[in-house]
Amino acid sequence: MKQGTAIIIGAGPAGLTAAIELQRQSGIKPILIEASHEIGGISRTVRYKGNRMDIGGHRFFSKSDRVMRWWLNMMPVEAATGQAGQLRYQGQQRDLPEATAAPDPMTEDLVMLVRQRKSRIYFLRRFFDYPISLKAATFINLGVVRTVRCGFSYMRSALLPQREEKSLEDFIINRFGKQLYLTFFKSYTEKVWGVPCNEISAEWGAQRIKGLSLKGVVAHFLRKTFGPKPSGDIAQKQTETSLIEKFLYPKFGPGQLWEHAADLVRAAGGEIHFGIQINRINVDGKKIASIEGVNEGGERVTFAGDYFFSTMPVRDLVRAISSTCRGNVPVEVVEVSEGLMYRDFITVGLLASRLAVKEKDGSPLKDNWIYIQEPDVVVGRLQIFNNWSPFLVGAPDKVWIGLEYFCNDTDDLWKLSDEQMSAFAIAEIAKIGILKAEDVEDSHVVRVPKTYPAYFGSYDRFDVIRNYLDGFENLFLVGRNGMHKYNNQDHSMLTAMTAVENIVNGVTTKDNIWAINTEMEYHEEKAAK
Repeated sequence: MKQGTAIIIGAGPAGLTAAIELQRQSGIKPILIEASHEIGGISRTVRYKGNRMDIGGHRFFSKSDRVMRWWLNMMPVEAATGQAGQLRYQGQQRDLPEATAAPDPMTEDLVMLVRQRKSRIYFLRRFFDYPISLKAATFINLGVVRTVRCGFSYMRSALLPQREEKSLEDFIINRFGKQLYLTFFKSYTEKVWGVPCNEISAEWGAQRIKGLSLKGVVAHFLRKTFGPKPSGDIAQKQTETSLIEKFLYPKFGPGQLWEHAADLVRAAGGEIHFGIQINRINVDGKKIASIEGVNEGGERVTFAGDYFFSTMPVRDLVRAISSTCRGNVPVEVVEVSEGLMYRDFITVGLLASRLAVKEKDGSPLKDNWIYIQEPDVVVGRLQIFNNWSPFLVGAPDKVWIGLEYFCNDTDDLWKLSDEQMSAFAIAEIAKIGILKAEDVEDSHVVRVPKTYPAYFGSYDRFDVIRNYLDGFENLFLVGRNGMHKYNNQDHSMLTAMTAVENIVNGVTTKDNIWAINTEMEYHEEKAAK
C-alpha cells in the first residue's frame, strides 16, 4: 500500500474527494490547505440569519455511476423517492430503504432530497421553458413573426451549417439557428462572460451543453409525449444533462455534503488548515518539494509532502512556482499563464414577503433557476432557494431568492458596497416585474472571485502550460480552477478520483485526468476502473 503525505491546495469538491479517496485506497495522509474559512469552494453553503444560500446552484446529478454512488454513500436518499423503493441507472438497480426506515428530512439532517427541476428563461417580461420546449405557450410568447423566423433560421443552419466551429457563436447557431441564438442565448451568455460570443472558444459549448440542440429538444418532446412513462430512474442516464427533470440535493445545500466529507477526512487522521494563502511552490528537479504560504497572522508556513494536488487558479499556481524558480519557468509558460482570464461572481440574496409573479394557477413560482435574458438589466440569473430545498429558508412564509451577477473584479459593479449592491439588485428585479421593492425585507451580498475560468484570452495556447506542469511527476491538477476547465462538480470529483488512482497504480501519464468531461459520457467506464 502506498504511503506518504499528500498536500492538497483547496478544500472544495476536488480537494476533498482526493483526500477521501487517498484515505480509502492508500496509506497516504492528506493535508488540505484552504485560503478561506469555508468548506466546499464554490459548492459551499452560505449561512445568513437562519437562511442558506447555494452559490451558483448545484444539482446533484451525474451520468457517472461512480459519482452517484459516492454521493449516496455520503448521504442517503429521503424516504419514498422511487417506484417500488428502487433507484435505477445505467441498467443497474439499487434497493432503497423501506419508507419507514429511510431518512425522513423532517427529523434527519444527513439526507438527500429528490427535487423536481424547473428552469425558465425570462424574456419580453414573459416566461419561456429552458431548454426551449415545443409547447403552444412558447410560440404564443414568441409571436408568429419570431416563430417563423426561428423556424427558417434553424432550417438554414441544418442544411448549411458552419463547417468549422471557431467560436461559441458558431457552435450554438449550428444547433439552434441564428434567430434562436439571438433570442435566447446571446444576451445571457455575454452577460456571463463580458465578451461577444464570437470571441469565446467553441470548446465552452462542448464542455457545457454538449449534445443539446433543437433536434435534441424535438426528440425529447417526442419521447416524453409518446414514449413509455418514467420508471423512477433518478439518474436518468439517457437524458441530456440540460434536460434532466429530477435531481438529488442535500437538505441544507451542497456545503452540507462537503462539510460532512471534511469531518470524515479529519476523523480518519487527515488535516485541514484554513486562512493560508499559498504563494510559493518549491521545486526540486522534476518534483514539487514543498509549498509555502502566509497565514492570517502574517507568518510564513511551509508544507512538505510526497504528492501535491492543486485546485488553485492556474495563473496563481504558475506565479507561485515562478516566485521560487528565479526565472527558470519558461517565458512562454509565464506569458500564457498571465493571459488566462477569469470571470468573477456576485450573488445578492433577497428575503421578501412575496414575489410579484406567480404560476398560471396562482401558486408560487416553481423554478430553481430563472435565466434573465432581458437586455435592459445586468442581472444574469435568479435562484429561488425555496425550490432547491425548503430547509434553506428560515421562515416558510418568506421567499428567499438569489440574484446572480457576472463581472470582473476591476468592474465598478464589483467595487460597490454591500448596501449599494443590494439597492442596485432590488431596483433591477423590480424593474422587470419579478418583485416589488417594498416587499424586500433583508439582503445579503456574497462575492466570489475567479468563479469561471474563461475560454478566451490566452486559453487557445493552454497546452503550453499543461505540458509544463504535467512535467512535475508528483503534481496533479484537479478541479475547475486547478485545470482551468469549466467543470461541473461531478467532473471535478472524477479528476480527483482519477489522479488518486494514478498514484495508487503507479500510472505516470496524466492524460486520463485531462480527458474527464471531454466526451459526453465523462469517460465513466475508465474512471470506474
